[in-house]
Amino acid sequence: MNERVKVILERLHDRKYRELRVNYEVNLASEYAKKKVPFPLRASDRLQKLAEAEKAIVYPGDRIGFYRTIRNIPKILTDKEFDDLGKKYFLFDGAQVGNISSDYEYTLKVGFDKRLEEVETQIKKANTNAELNELKAMKESILAIYTIADKYRAAYKNNKEMREILTRIPRKGATSFHEALVFLRLLNFTLWLNANKHNTLGRFDQYMYPYFKKDIESGRLTKEEAFVLIQEFFLSLNFDSDLYPGVQQGDNGQSLVLGGVDLKGKEAFNELSKLCLEASLELNLIDPKINMRVSANTADKWFLLGTKLTKKGLGFPQYSNDDVVIPALVKWGYKLEHARDYVVAACWEFIIPKYAMDIPNVDAVNFPELVNKTIKEKLLVSKTYDEFEKYFNQNIHGEVERMVKAYGNYYIIPSPFQSLLMDGCVERRKDISEEALYQNFGFHGAGIATAVDSLAVIKSKIFKEEKISKQGLIDALKSNYEGYEELRHILQNGPKMGNNDDDIDDIAVRMLDVYADACSKYRNARGGIIRPGTGTAMYYIWHSERLGATPDGRKAGEPFGANYSPSINSRFNGVLSVIQSFSKPNLERVCNGGPLTLEFHDTVFRNEEGVSKVAALVQTFVKLRGHQLQLNAVNRETLLDAQKHPEKHKNLIVRVWGWSGYFNELDPVYQNHVIQRLEFLQ
Repeated sequence: MNERVKVILERLHDRKYRELRVNYEVNLASEYAKKKVPFPLRASDRLQKLAEAEKAIVYPGDRIGFYRTIRNIPKILTDKEFDDLGKKYFLFDGAQVGNISSDYEYTLKVGFDKRLEEVETQIKKANTNAELNELKAMKESILAIYTIADKYRAAYKNNKEMREILTRIPRKGATSFHEALVFLRLLNFTLWLNANKHNTLGRFDQYMYPYFKKDIESGRLTKEEAFVLIQEFFLSLNFDSDLYPGVQQGDNGQSLVLGGVDLKGKEAFNELSKLCLEASLELNLIDPKINMRVSANTADKWFLLGTKLTKKGLGFPQYSNDDVVIPALVKWGYKLEHARDYVVAACWEFIIPKYAMDIPNVDAVNFPELVNKTIKEKLLVSKTYDEFEKYFNQNIHGEVERMVKAYGNYYIIPSPFQSLLMDGCVERRKDISEEALYQNFGFHGAGIATAVDSLAVIKSKIFKEEKISKQGLIDALKSNYEGYEELRHILQNGPKMGNNDDDIDDIAVRMLDVYADACSKYRNARGGIIRPGTGTAMYYIWHSERLGATPDGRKAGEPFGANYSPSINSRFNGVLSVIQSFSKPNLERVCNGGPLTLEFHDTVFRNEEGVSKVAALVQTFVKLRGHQLQLNAVNRETLLDAQKHPEKHKNLIVRVWGWSGYFNELDPVYQNHVIQRLEFLQ
């Protein structure tokens, strides 16, 4: 590792820079409400005030810059204003713009002086006060980012290189790879300061490649020098990660996508993709969270390099299969060239950069709860398993309908700065919160394996073998298996999804098809479709904590598997059988995102042969048309020791659901779930 990088890494790990932070104490929301300031102008005024309040932190030799000194982002709506909105609309996740992929490419190329000209042109064309307010807010947002850049330029008194870079950007477009990295970091910094959430980095190896290629070919930069710059940029993304909002520390959405196909459908991995993977491999950090887009045509070397990164225990890369995802997006109404350009949101939901204001993680269907509901209502009157499953399917339809009605009419607080980074917002004189080419919803699916296992037990043990009575199961569930230990043993050792058994896996196929059918019937208030998915997000904890015992032998409150994964504490024939089972459903129909998540004991990667075998397994998954895959290298003994002696494992990283975080910063419920997960040994 380069000495410069070592110094920055040590600075990151000692965390002393956090001592420089202060709180922003002004109650902006009350001031705005009294003056009846329009919402877009509130957002831009807050950004300008925070830009003025930020202090420039400059370290010797720093070549990227931008560290937060303001801990908190003040609200721009009073509690009453927010509550009043909540009476009319669904307000998702604080009603903030987030989980969106910006059009970095255009602004990096032309700079904000050009963007300012575009805004000024549209101000002259504004037809309404609403349009004028939005454009004024965009203009003020540009001036705010100038304030930040100028402050840092002045602070770089002894760094001529950074002073010169910040003389050009962000006003002008980047002319070198280094300038583009600084510009991108400034955009990332400003988005967070603007209260945007889960700011993705998108297809970094595509929009940054022209700068990299030009500098390499001209001799301005060597690959070794570029590698160090990439590492410095990656490091910069980690300094403020504790300030980024999420369910847990690390759940910040700083995802970065590599590879895939280009807009013409050709393989797009390049030399920059390779350097990014190698940089992450050496740094061992939670950000950026690497995602690889792959297909049956992807070269072996990329799977091998990705698996070497998995070996590090970071919980990434996460793989997305272009052969499944792109056709799925096209069937859902996305243009082909946009589908080919897809990225992942905070965790794994598929979104379109530049054009989409989808909300891909609105809520999750609790499939095991629907099984229990069907048992309570219909088990005793069901004469056959098929009849019982029909009632279960009706409950899926009912739950989807309930969710659509609850969430369909929604509101998002304007975000003029984010709107500048989205295609067409300036020309339309519209905020991205109001209008976008794509405004779809995504629903997750929690406890898929638990539900399938439960249905499989009901089918085999009650209706087929008649080993268990209907009332006996009902009574056992009511008692949380107290006094029914023998029955629970039978259920725990019953059929499980993950053993490549068609009779069981077909239940999953039918269940997810019904889920897709149910979602296809509805639109949200803006005409967007409902995209079903196989991910859980945090619902594998939230939904399971309040659910009673289930027919698979799971007791009340015990967690589901995270994402699209086998049930916890179950036995399987092997990892290949799990992949085969979980690839059978029609995944193109439930392609909102949600990876098959598998844990390997870290000894699996002990030599090159082990790495090659896991890489080949990933390729098998792709050929079987799995949609998304997440592999984790774990060691239960290490995790248990980290709980007992956290001071010895300060930088231990684990994958939680769709993101990676430091183990010691997680709540015990998430730590324990990671420890409980099945570890495959080969």
